[in-house]
Amino acid sequence: MLQSVNPATGERIAEFRTHSPAEVDSALDAATAAQRNWRRTLLETRLELLRAIAHELRADAERYAQAITREMGKPIIESRAEIEKSAVTLDHYADNAPRYLTPQIIESNAEESSVVFEPLGVVLAIMPWNYPFWQFFRFAAPALAVGNGAVLKHAANVPECAQLIQEVITRAGTPTGLVSTLLIPSRDVAGLIADDRIAAVTITGSSQVGALVASQAGAVLKKQVLELGGSDPFIVLADADLEAASTTAVASRFNTSGQSCVNAKRFIVESSVADRFVELFVEKTAALAVGDPADESTRVGPLARRDLRDALHEQVQRTIASGATLRLGGSVPDGPGNYYEPTILDHVTPGMAAFDEETFGPVAAVIRVEGPDEAIDLANRSEYGLGSALWTSDMERARILVPQIDAGAVFVNGMVASDARLPFGGIKHSGYGRELSEYGLREFTNTKTVWFGPAR
Repeated sequence: MLQSVNPATGERIAEFRTHSPAEVDSALDAATAAQRNWRRTLLETRLELLRAIAHELRADAERYAQAITREMGKPIIESRAEIEKSAVTLDHYADNAPRYLTPQIIESNAEESSVVFEPLGVVLAIMPWNYPFWQFFRFAAPALAVGNGAVLKHAANVPECAQLIQEVITRAGTPTGLVSTLLIPSRDVAGLIADDRIAAVTITGSSQVGALVASQAGAVLKKQVLELGGSDPFIVLADADLEAASTTAVASRFNTSGQSCVNAKRFIVESSVADRFVELFVEKTAALAVGDPADESTRVGPLARRDLRDALHEQVQRTIASGATLRLGGSVPDGPGNYYEPTILDHVTPGMAAFDEETFGPVAAVIRVEGPDEAIDLANRSEYGLGSALWTSDMERARILVPQIDAGAVFVNGMVASDARLPFGGIKHSGYGRELSEYGLREFTNTKTVWFGPAR
């Protein structure tokens, strides 16, 4: 059985029966058969399905948003935004897939040669709890558009959201079996990866789990896309607009209660403006409403699980013991639920937990540097390379510094965020492959060369 537990209260919501081996086998057979038909379906028909799924999400958006908030603790205003973002992404691919999939004509020694993009088959999607709808649909929209099928293995603590995703898919008129949600324990995932009916694997999760999945998929020579952990730097140079930077820093760190791979986590600030930046950062963070995620005014809710909250507090304690200064928070509040105070640690340096490790929760680490060169050096001194932000008023200098930052994305004077029009993914221990845009659509395709000689 899988349990759904409300992280704001610790109360059990419901229990869900896991699928038996026979049910899993049947689902894989159905997915394989459905995908064979789906890949032969007209592109416009496939895109009509994406529009229908988007419609279903919007038609019952409040119920789905409430489920996200109830099951993983996301503030309700963010849960509503997640549902709409999922629908927007489906719309994006419905509108743009024909352009993304247009065969590319290549000049060669042939009478005619081109590159076409064809589906791989059924893709196993191993999805996380922090964006339970969005993470799935940002994969599923391009996968379905190109002609693939999907099997969803969701995080164990969001079974209700997993079931609701299946409900949306079914209500939209998706061919039976093309998308299947399997409630199974993590120990059974290796068997799914090895199954010949699974053509490829995508995972969003921790670097440790991603490495395990990659090794399992690699052993059977299956394509993978890995979107893993992050410790994103937020670089503030001395000429930055500190008001704008500090406001964005709060949003970038504490969105989803700090439980996002692309939350800014390390705030690397030039010393000459560090005192003022920290003052603004602390003031604006202290104003965040912490509480019941179902309350419209709440901006920081509970962490999704008690063990995650305890691990975060231990990281904070180790960082302070190593010499960092606690400027705000740093405590576990009294009462029920997995809450943690929004926390700011100052004078953090390499070797401290909050610098070296991913802090998955409402904890910000401020690192002081003497200039841009040191800022870039410390930004890159991480095993991760997902997103990054650079704040400066000198755009010429920004263009020089951007190529020096090791990350899948650099946002200048803005907050790192995913956008269906732009590729999303990382390097180093943040994974490989890309989601979103035309690059994400082509990840789970066979990039096929077609060569025609003269007619004989």
